[in-house]
Amino acid sequence: MNRNITRRPLLGAALAIPSLADAAWPERPVRLIVPFGGGGQTDIVSRVMADALQSRLGQPVLADNRPGGNGSAAAEAVMRAAPDGYTILIAGIGTNSGLNALLYRGITYEAERDFIPVGYFCTTANMLLVHNSIPGEDFSQLVGWIRANPGRFTYASASVGAITHLVMEDIGARLGLDMLHVPYRQSTQAMTDLLSGRIHARALGLPEGEAVRGAPTVRPVALTTPTRRPEWPGVPAVAETIPGFEANAYFGLAAPARTPPEAVARLNAAMNDALGDTRVQAAFARVGADAAPPNTPAEFSARARADAQRWGGLIRRLNLVAE
Repeated sequence: MNRNITRRPLLGAALAIPSLADAAWPERPVRLIVPFGGGGQTDIVSRVMADALQSRLGQPVLADNRPGGNGSAAAEAVMRAAPDGYTILIAGIGTNSGLNALLYRGITYEAERDFIPVGYFCTTANMLLVHNSIPGEDFSQLVGWIRANPGRFTYASASVGAITHLVMEDIGARLGLDMLHVPYRQSTQAMTDLLSGRIHARALGLPEGEAVRGAPTVRPVALTTPTRRPEWPGVPAVAETIPGFEANAYFGLAAPARTPPEAVARLNAAMNDALGDTRVQAAFARVGADAAPPNTPAEFSARARADAQRWGGLIRRLNLVAE
């Protein structure tokens, strides 16, 4: 069964017609259901987009955190919501690339059946942050220590199947590393445990990395961008050790199935208007995210499909399952 977001060419065509002033929707506040808890990268970038949408829609746009099951709790809440445009999912690879259905038993939603894609608004690269109790000045030296100490290196993620988990599984599989994964429900607790040394490392999105820049007990050792980034001088890219390696997360908007096309079109228009605004682009950059170019539901679907192929293949190869 294909669990990718449905490609809806008629909807994509409709988006070229309305302007922000053409539709009555919204006439009351809109809720953005955020699949992870406060303080994590999903929460951080969602609030940037909520602020940008609010100024364009003329109604409050409220972020509502619903953590659990790598986004499954949020997706199920949106699936059950009235399809009136007032409850919108912050969509990522777990929910809208079909990865949760590979990892978790009892998933009740399907992206192609239960959601209408609106568009994606940003991407975020990942960083490997390591506690100073683990020796090594750079990523290659860290890899040497992990190989010399099989099974001792612990790393946290936001949940089983989160991009921060899959990145580490991918690195471990490519380099033959024996590491112990420790999933957390709350990013803030994972960060607390990393800063105190209860766990050794975290792969985390750059928006979370900004919050602990210069912390005395941890250090960044690698980025999942193709090359080094100027805002993190001295931090190597994983690609310097694994040629061609790149990994980032996407964040987008999805509405419940049967949401009126007019509401979806206006929401896409508002999102794209924000993405073309240099002030919004700068707001994303300040939190370590990269604003997406203005895009259509079909382009969002293509992005979700590409991630489904990459990460779904990894999940199957490694037989990853959420216990």
